[in-house]
Amino acid sequence: MRHSFVLASLLCCLSSAAGAAPPQAPGEAALRAAAHAAATYRSALTDSLAKMVSFNTVADTTVPFERNPQHLGFKSYLKSEAERLGFDYTDHGYVMVIGLGSGSERVGIITHGDIQPVDPSKWKKSPFELDKTSEAGRLIGRGTEDDKGPIATALYAMKAIKDSKLALSKRLELYVYMAEESDWGPLTEFLKTHQPPQVNITLDAEYPVVTAEKGYGTITVTVPPQAPAPAGTATLVAFGGGFFGSQIPEDASAAIEDASAQLEAAIRQRAAAQGGMRYSFSRQGKQLLIKAQGLSAHSSKPEDGVNAISMLADALSGQPWPNTTAGAMVNLLNDLIGTGMYGEKFGNIAYRDKFMGPMTVAPTVIKQGDAGISLHVNLRRPQGKSTEQLTGEVNEALTRWQARRIALADVKVEITEPWLQKSAPQVPTLLSVFSYYTGIKNPRPISIGGGTNSRLFPNAVSFGPAMPGAVYSGHSEHEFITDKQLMLNLQMYTAVMAELAK
Repeated sequence: MRHSFVLASLLCCLSSAAGAAPPQAPGEAALRAAAHAAATYRSALTDSLAKMVSFNTVADTTVPFERNPQHLGFKSYLKSEAERLGFDYTDHGYVMVIGLGSGSERVGIITHGDIQPVDPSKWKKSPFELDKTSEAGRLIGRGTEDDKGPIATALYAMKAIKDSKLALSKRLELYVYMAEESDWGPLTEFLKTHQPPQVNITLDAEYPVVTAEKGYGTITVTVPPQAPAPAGTATLVAFGGGFFGSQIPEDASAAIEDASAQLEAAIRQRAAAQGGMRYSFSRQGKQLLIKAQGLSAHSSKPEDGVNAISMLADALSGQPWPNTTAGAMVNLLNDLIGTGMYGEKFGNIAYRDKFMGPMTVAPTVIKQGDAGISLHVNLRRPQGKSTEQLTGEVNEALTRWQARRIALADVKVEITEPWLQKSAPQVPTLLSVFSYYTGIKNPRPISIGGGTNSRLFPNAVSFGPAMPGAVYSGHSEHEFITDKQLMLNLQMYTAVMAELAK
């Protein structure tokens, strides 16, 4: 999940947690343990990551979790790895807890072992094979950044601490949840009866420290089947694209009946003016077929990608389209979303917060079926408006559009609350470790567009694994982590755990 919008001072309500004094350098014992981790476990860490990547832990609605061989295989490997490294291991079904040390005070490290869907055709090698050779310095595979890389790194950080025989006053517990990407329900239920650690760090976002997350929202609508256009009229007969709801879509396609050579030329000209897009045009009988390819990205950071759905709709916007099913969908996209990312055209919904940044609006999936063409729009909303106000503004914009165009079906608007951590005593330690290992002076907490399990644990904030300002590759069709970043994370995680548990 991720991305920062403001590298600014934390809100005043967090000043007590962050502390007024500049962060101190990590202690010598923590630094020694981190150096030992980097010197000893580079190869073992990469091997462990390769094994974790080999399990396709995407949620499968056709196979119950408790019988899914990929999830069970991943859990079995994790258990064997924990025991081999000398840790205790407890299986709670969807949640596994790997521990080091004892004591009533505990430090939690929160991760997840499930992954987002993947299109293997877009990868040079299998996304479930850790690709170490296709691109120098990069480890490519689904989960390398989100979130199997952090799991493997945390295990070897704990191993380095164990090797160093540090005197710990607090117990370290690594939590691995198996449905973060699809269903938070099992974790919520687990935490009703399980007492979590007093202080927690989520390894599922970016540095330096994440203390705020936008709310998640979805708008879904369906254009029901419409009457065909008169014969001989250039008509959109198909439009679709996208893969899953939290990915900026890389692919989109359209079909136009009775498209003249002049119309094709106009569409080609408009498409050629777009940056970051590739198009292919072909003819099949009386139809012009168009395929568009942009760049996938995590939907919490739409500016990291190029939205093929939005761009293809824009390429088709040079003329008005009859309100056929596909034509009405393209009209809806161009009228309410366009190629912007912040909801500027969607009635009055656009707004921003000084710390959390702007709301983002991205069409992510369009599917054509017997009931019409459905659209899924992903929202990431900051604080500054109530859920009731924002929901009302979305519905008002849709109502006005329907009055001008056509009636929509299956309209659903679901919006969750933004999250702000107001109590995080570990923040100064995290900032000091980050500053020491990166050389970045005076780092400050940040906000991200994504949502992590930090929301469910007490005193939790996110710490890595991605550097601020870097393109986050999780959820994309080119997920990777660099060798350099993996080793930097290993050192920082080791030092942080040693400092917080000493």
